[in-house]
Amino acid sequence: MKAILYIGHGTRSIKGAEEAKRFVKQVMQRIDVEIQEMSFLELTEPLIKEGFRRCVEKGATEITVVPLFLLAASHIKQDIPQVLASLQADYPHVQVTVKDPFGVQGRILDAVAEFVRSSAGYLRQSDHLLIVGRGSSDPGIQADFARIRDGLKERLGIEHVSVCYLAAAEPRLQEGLYTILEKTSGTIIVVPYLLFSGLLSVEVNREVLKWKNQGRQILVTEPLSRHRVIEDVVVERASTCEIV
Repeated sequence: MKAILYIGHGTRSIKGAEEAKRFVKQVMQRIDVEIQEMSFLELTEPLIKEGFRRCVEKGATEITVVPLFLLAASHIKQDIPQVLASLQADYPHVQVTVKDPFGVQGRILDAVAEFVRSSAGYLRQSDHLLIVGRGSSDPGIQADFARIRDGLKERLGIEHVSVCYLAAAEPRLQEGLYTILEKTSGTIIVVPYLLFSGLLSVEVNREVLKWKNQGRQILVTEPLSRHRVIEDVVVERASTCEIV
């Protein structure tokens, strides 16, 4: 019997965890598979082992793992595979297929551009876009964000697009935002390249608020999961199943 196990990152934010769970429930309604379970890598229950166990207890012999991760960093390359390898050793009769993270897709960049336009309206050449990534020491992530930066620059037709990170890579959010504020008097549109609300979103909004209180025009776009295309991507990641 087939099953789908969704894996989110996890967060200490109750709001962020509930948002992720609501999102997955919406996805589940579009897929005609009886066994579907949500799990998280860390910080939020149920963890991967519990979600996997629930699938097996319900009779699953084939589990399609769908990671809810935008890009491929250490969680995708190391952490999740290690947990799944341990589980496959415990349940050798279960066939496991792991789907890829979302990656840099044109339609996701189209969705981000749509969010920017809905937040800022008409964009002027003096406006500046700041993309905020979660951050990773994996060099592939910085290459991905360079592609994201160039893709949004092309879609939005503005020259000033830069990238910063919340952790593990430079420049960090505070430096990235301060550098732009020194250079421009135009509107700054901050794009948190994050799936869901959570403590990282709170960090972004807290830093932005400091400058808004000083009279600077700074806008922040919504988490990516608010756009229908993200739900479509997740549904397609479970493409071995019948989609409704």
